[in-house]
Amino acid sequence: MVNFTRYTIETAPEASKPTLEAAKKKMGFVPNLMATMAESPVMVESYLTLMGLFDKSRLSETEREIILMTNSRLNGCTYCMAAHTAVCKMAGVDENVIKALRSGKTLDDPKLEALRAFSVIINEKRGWATEEEVEAFLAAGYTKETVLEVIVGTSLKVLSNYSTHNLNVSLDDAFLPMAWSKDMDSND
Repeated sequence: MVNFTRYTIETAPEASKPTLEAAKKKMGFVPNLMATMAESPVMVESYLTLMGLFDKSRLSETEREIILMTNSRLNGCTYCMAAHTAVCKMAGVDENVIKALRSGKTLDDPKLEALRAFSVIINEKRGWATEEEVEAFLAAGYTKETVLEVIVGTSLKVLSNYSTHNLNVSLDDAFLPMAWSKDMDSND
């Protein structure tokens, strides 16, 4: 596998430095994923910008994490599953929701389950939801705006999941206790 550099703010390409500084300010440290994405100033800035935009949606933290973790699990992203488990715990997401998302099981709350299921549809069908699937999602209490925000969250995970697959990003120490693998799907 090609080895990519994990940059620091000091060693990053000049155009990536402001983005890494912003990440450190937002998260308290520069995650290994972003430190490695810094190879491409366009990539690292795209990721942080889209993350900030997604946070502005009307969706709750739990709803955003449902979209992000569902996509990360489906894409087999061990890094993002661990990172988002940590985010969920810090944000106070219900432990049963976290366990279900890590294992791909249904959620107890029907509305949240509709969001998880629709996120699966968007990911697995590469955005080709049927009219019936969209109507069922809307009938569960979501809006046309949410349909589009599921696509935004999926896009965010394409950036990070595909990057981790190709950059061989090691898990940050802060995320090690939340490590995940596809083998855990049926064991969580």
